[in-house]
Amino acid sequence: MKPEHLDIQTPDGAKLNLDALYKIAPSCFTEAKGEDGEFRRVVDFNKLRLLLGDNAVEEAPEVYDFTWVGKRAALQEAAAPINKTLCPCPKESVDWEHTQNLYIEGDNLEVLKLLQNSYMGKIKMIYIDPPYNTGNDFVYHDDFAQSAEEYDESNRDEEGNRYRKNTESNGRFHSDWCSMIYARLMVARSLLMENGGIFISIDDYEEDNMKKICNEIFGENNFIACVAWQRNYAPISLKKFFSESHEYCYVYAKNVEAFKMNLLPRSEKQNKDYKNPDNDPRGEWKVGNLTVGPAVEKQVYEIIGPTGKRFFPPSGYCWRFTKERFEELRKDNRIWFGLDGNNSPVPKLFLTEVQNGVTPMTLWTFEEAGHNQIATRELRDIFGSTIFTSPKPVQYLKRYLHIGLDKDSLILDFFSGSATTAHAVMQLNAEDGGNRKFIMVQLPEETDEKSEAFKAGYKNICEIGKERIRRAGKKIKSESPLTTQDLDIGFRVFKCESSNYKDVAFAPKDYNQNMLGLVLDNIKEDRSDLDLLFDCMLRWGVTLDLPMTSTTVDGCVIHNVNDGDLVGCFTGVVTEAVIDAIAQMQPVRVVFRDSSFTEAAEKMNLFELFKQKCDWTDEEVKNNVRVI
Repeated sequence: MKPEHLDIQTPDGAKLNLDALYKIAPSCFTEAKGEDGEFRRVVDFNKLRLLLGDNAVEEAPEVYDFTWVGKRAALQEAAAPINKTLCPCPKESVDWEHTQNLYIEGDNLEVLKLLQNSYMGKIKMIYIDPPYNTGNDFVYHDDFAQSAEEYDESNRDEEGNRYRKNTESNGRFHSDWCSMIYARLMVARSLLMENGGIFISIDDYEEDNMKKICNEIFGENNFIACVAWQRNYAPISLKKFFSESHEYCYVYAKNVEAFKMNLLPRSEKQNKDYKNPDNDPRGEWKVGNLTVGPAVEKQVYEIIGPTGKRFFPPSGYCWRFTKERFEELRKDNRIWFGLDGNNSPVPKLFLTEVQNGVTPMTLWTFEEAGHNQIATRELRDIFGSTIFTSPKPVQYLKRYLHIGLDKDSLILDFFSGSATTAHAVMQLNAEDGGNRKFIMVQLPEETDEKSEAFKAGYKNICEIGKERIRRAGKKIKSESPLTTQDLDIGFRVFKCESSNYKDVAFAPKDYNQNMLGLVLDNIKEDRSDLDLLFDCMLRWGVTLDLPMTSTTVDGCVIHNVNDGDLVGCFTGVVTEAVIDAIAQMQPVRVVFRDSSFTEAAEKMNLFELFKQKCDWTDEEVKNNVRVI
């Protein structure tokens, strides 16, 4: 028995969907022989239709459906696996050894697919501020977007992927945008925890399409709210009709039954009415309302005040409490008749007894959440100039973090721009002692040569985002040095690159003697041990933020991730001493480089060695050991 090779592709979306369907409807599955002659599990649609009864529809003459040119291709693109990887960049990172934050450069659809194995169901909150499709926004490359003739050949990255602005001259202006966002949201949903949610900023350009897409992907019943934010504090007088002063944020749950959302902290303005005129030992309070309507007969009664003055509820109303409950509250000094005892009775509402926060409203003013001018000023304070257009204010993001994240949970922003989300996470953690963590994803879109950013030395948006996190983290710590000693202001940088493996899939007739080296070692020459280690972590479902150590035994470097979660060895020739050292680490997963074994028999001997030294069964060795 030989160890299996680790899969080098991202998960197949179609297979993930099949697995999910099999869990709830296994009777709809059967086996069929594929083109390779192997039997595989497939769906029997006749059985599925019977199971669904009248709820199944096929070729109905009229159905409600939101569609556009390219939607089917977007669905296929979302499910298609890719053969890429995330290469670590310690030199561009901050506090690589200890940080739990990630900054990933690359096309976000590819990055989302690469994160699926390690982060499926682990992210509490997603926030995105995607391109609004105004005619100049950057739209990511996708196979379904345009034909080759419609691209400017100069808009290519190093791997030949084409990118372009989605200008209004494009005949599929809205369709391309819908396809772009649809595919990404399809994959992103799988990363959310069951009690998690997604928050999506959008304006009028694609607001209606965004809601239809979200209703389809997340389910209309999982719609939570549409927040309107007053982004400008003053009108723009040059507008022809209206000065647009707001934009929206759609909030959807992964599963509304499990969704958990926090309250917003109380502000000084909300607490200003609480006083203590009678020096009540329970502290500050404010008056409530003792009357309600319509009237309930048993709660209409006479109240006699401390001075003998008599009170009845207004016509058509009654007292809020029964007479018995009212007397209990009065005895407990919870009813107030005014300083002279002649006022109509009201209940006392104590500040210490109100809920720890307030339910967020769907209208956010610039006083509460900041505005665009504040956001620009925040960047200017950090960089000394305005190097990014239309950033979000930190306060705006902090409000979403308050309601969407627990103090130790994870947020993903895959349109991270200038990294306001990361800035807000660090700021909020500094204020309340939380340990929230972030994953920022951004395409390294080049800055305009005429822009302040380019003149300041920032050649792409990723350089701006990373530098903002560095500077903002230092600023936060310098402002509160006594309370931020343990604050995580670091981040590990990764870049989406081509696979670590050479393409050796040739037909037998195409092989020649010069290609023998490709078969003996399938790893690209420019890839390091660290590249291979993190690639294995991605493939085997290990998160990228975990601590790791390295040791050398018999010339082999052994990497140990999180005390045995994954142990990898990619250099030298594996000996029994190396196996001994790995066994002492009590590993959960072990991976080797195929070329580290000079003979096939050595790989087969791995099984026996691990059975002896780790006390594993045949099945455990088969599941826990891989080669690349």
